[in-house]
Amino acid sequence: MARVLISMPEEFLNMIDNVADDENRSRSELIREALRTYIYKQKVRQSATASRNAEMLESLLE
Repeated sequence: MARVLISMPEEFLNMIDNVADDENRSRSELIREALRTYIYKQKVRQSATASRNAEMLESLLE
């Protein structure tokens, strides 16, 4: 697995650590899940946008 170095405000890191502790998981695991969720949501948004664009194009071509 690759390692990534990121910078963030100390307060934000503390919030991440608190959530990770509350959920009994590692900081890395929590951040990986957050990124997976973000990527999934982006794909859903892109798909929804593509569908809306296709509908607009179809209505223009009718």
